[in-house]
This record gives sequence, structure tokens and C-alpha cells, in this order.
Amino acid sequence: MQISFESPSQADAIALITELDAYQSALYPPESHHALDLASVDEQGLLFVIARDEAGQAVACGAVVLSAAYGELKRMYVRPQYRGRGLAKKILQTLEAAAMASGCMELKLESGPYQPEALALYARCGYALCERFGGYADDPLSVFMQKKLTAPQDRDLEI
Repeated sequence: MQISFESPSQADAIALITELDAYQSALYPPESHHALDLASVDEQGLLFVIARDEAGQAVACGAVVLSAAYGELKRMYVRPQYRGRGLAKKILQTLEAAAMASGCMELKLESGPYQPEALALYARCGYALCERFGGYADDPLSVFMQKKLTAPQDRDLEI
């Protein structure tokens, strides 16, 4: 699998986002579906990646929307037939590294209780539950998480 930064306005990205919207619309009522139109985000404040298989087919994506205070993880999606291979974790790590390189030191996200695999992934990767943030309203179908970003520690350093 190859993960690269690409435009969210290309056909492959739009197809992934359309699948994600259909998946989430089946899980949550419209008032609890907090999709973000990536085309509305200034490209300077957007990190968007696509994972492609060996044939070059887009199979997963993810984004971070950067603000002055934090980055928000959005649009994480892996096609069902590619799940369980660690791809979401690789996308998450790629986005975290790019966010840190952009000067972002904290990522936040909003997800839902009907996506336990996603919530478990975020928890394994160091995200912790937090209070709602940004413009989100109180919603029993929203789960908020955050993570402080730090550079990986070199375990081989001798003191």
C-alpha cells in the first residue's frame, strides 16, 4: 500500500468520501452526521491522504483540518475489504506526522458510538475522551477524543 498526500477534489477521493457518507448515514440520523465538505476548506489548512493498493486503486483516505489551536481529524475511511490490515493506523500516523511538521501539537476528533472499531483504534493510538470542541453541539451520538502530539522518542539513546 502506498499512502500519499493528494487532492480531495479528484474522482478517487470523491468516491471514497461518497462511500463514507453512505456508511455513516446508515448509522446516524442526519442531525448526528457531522460530515465536512473538504472542498470548503482552504488548501493551506488541509492535509488529505489517500492509500492506494498495488494496482493504484484508492482504498482508504483521511484528513486533518488545521486551525491555529489544533488539528481536527476528519474523513477517515477504509473500504471494507481492506479493513483489518493496519491501514487506518498507517493513515493516522501519516497525518499525525504531517500535522506536527506543520506546527500542530494537538489533534481532536468527533466520531460516534456505533463505530467501535474506529474508537478502539483511536484509543490504541493514544487518543483520550475529551469534552466537545469547536462548533459541535451536545449530542449523545458524538464521541470526542484528543491527543497531544509529541515527537517519537529514540529508544536507542544512551544516557
